[in-house]
Amino acid sequence: MNHRLIKSLQVFLIAIFLFGCSDDFLDLNPLDQVVSTNFYQTEEDAFQALVAVYDVLTYQSTPGVSWAPFLTVADVLSDDVFGGGSDANDGRDFNQLNDHDIPAANPIVHATWIKNYIGIYRSNLYLEMIDGIDAAESFKQRTSAEVKFMRAYFYFEQVRFFENIPLLTRTLSGPSEYSQEQNTPKEVYDQIALDLVEAIAGLPESVTAAETGRITKWAAQALLARIYLFYNGVYGAELMAGDTTVDRAYVLAQLEDLIANSGHDLFPDYSLNFKLAGEFGIESVFEIAHGDTPTWWDWGYPRGGAGNLAAQMQGPRVTGSNKWNRGWSFGTVSHKLAAFMADDPRFNYTILTEQELDGNLTKGYQHTGYFSKKYSSDAEHWGSAGQFELNRTVNFRVIRFSDVLLMAAELGSPNAQSYLDRVRARVGLDPVPASLENIFRERRLELSLEGIRYFDLIRRGMDVANQELTHSGIRGPRYEGDQQIFDVRFNTATRGFLPIPLTEIDLSAGVFQQNSGY
Repeated sequence: MNHRLIKSLQVFLIAIFLFGCSDDFLDLNPLDQVVSTNFYQTEEDAFQALVAVYDVLTYQSTPGVSWAPFLTVADVLSDDVFGGGSDANDGRDFNQLNDHDIPAANPIVHATWIKNYIGIYRSNLYLEMIDGIDAAESFKQRTSAEVKFMRAYFYFEQVRFFENIPLLTRTLSGPSEYSQEQNTPKEVYDQIALDLVEAIAGLPESVTAAETGRITKWAAQALLARIYLFYNGVYGAELMAGDTTVDRAYVLAQLEDLIANSGHDLFPDYSLNFKLAGEFGIESVFEIAHGDTPTWWDWGYPRGGAGNLAAQMQGPRVTGSNKWNRGWSFGTVSHKLAAFMADDPRFNYTILTEQELDGNLTKGYQHTGYFSKKYSSDAEHWGSAGQFELNRTVNFRVIRFSDVLLMAAELGSPNAQSYLDRVRARVGLDPVPASLENIFRERRLELSLEGIRYFDLIRRGMDVANQELTHSGIRGPRYEGDQQIFDVRFNTATRGFLPIPLTEIDLSAGVFQQNSGY
């Protein structure tokens, strides 16, 4: 769904936020009576409500709490990047994530929690109201499938970060219901699987040019595979989507269908994945749109615009440059990743080196001399107007076709060798055996700095996670600062999950239990 279409409904979205989404417990206060009874009547009303759900996909901050782009948060938790920022105080909250020493009052953690429950609330409201709206059945079926996909997406991000969360599949009727218990991970994941299985049945296989950005069947199949691999890796169990067992064979069949019939493929040129010319291209299975429509100025409410805040945060602090400008140097890339990728053809499209920068560079906290090139403050993605920092135009490629090929190979496809070969051949690399070790190695080379590495480690178990996430004494040639600020010890007691936000524990009146390790 393009930027103009989404943002033309800004007044509606602000109304939904004001009446329906406070920053209190679970952000689940019901809509004002006038809005809930009078607004949801026509197909046009329903479409605007659908756009309100899509809009939460772009949220990377929560007013009054923190900036928390999923991409930056996920990569800072990994061994691929550090917290960064202008100085130790500026980067404190992200550095707590980087060090795996995270207090329950960390505002990034709280912002992540709030964002996902806003999306869940809007999804639940839509699904409750759609049957009573005067609209074509085909419209109801398709849009309900889209919303089920998005509810699954929000819940997956939430349960993958926090593990022990409330599962809500309806809006709450009033304050008497606000104190909800945490569900088991199995209950949450089974509901996610059910939403996606039902979404697959109701989503189209293609969209028109005017609908670019709307969700397809293929996106739901790919997301189901990502969810299965994480759940099965962490819990060693299968998913149940109602009466349907979602096991390895079921998920692999979904991926094989996608690979054979979707029309998705690899770009011949790897670098196109992160250029404007590659947006919603043949390799993008699920992509979230960002941009400069409308041009945005409001520092107090950055999510009112559509800019990619992850790209702003991760760009180098350069001024007077024709290529890179005014980033904030969060998520500085580790020498560990740079050394791992040193001989790989994808290095030059993944990691930006200090030597490539023109203009004047201000070195920030945990300066390594390396930055993300996939999501950064490069000139191609500068906004056309508005507050410069709030209008980065690079879309977030959530699931690429190369990931689909590698997931299918990992799941034991009879075509595993050819799938791995395709990913490597695209960048001129010779075949290697399709062993699990080689598949995971290829995932890191292919998908680095795309928010995937951390969860790939967690799903492989605490021994692997601890081995990779704990590191000391690694120092690149351009590191600045004492070695101790680059040494990290993973806290295995947390099992890789974030703490339940302290504010939410307090608001739950003692119902919520804190996660282990905190």
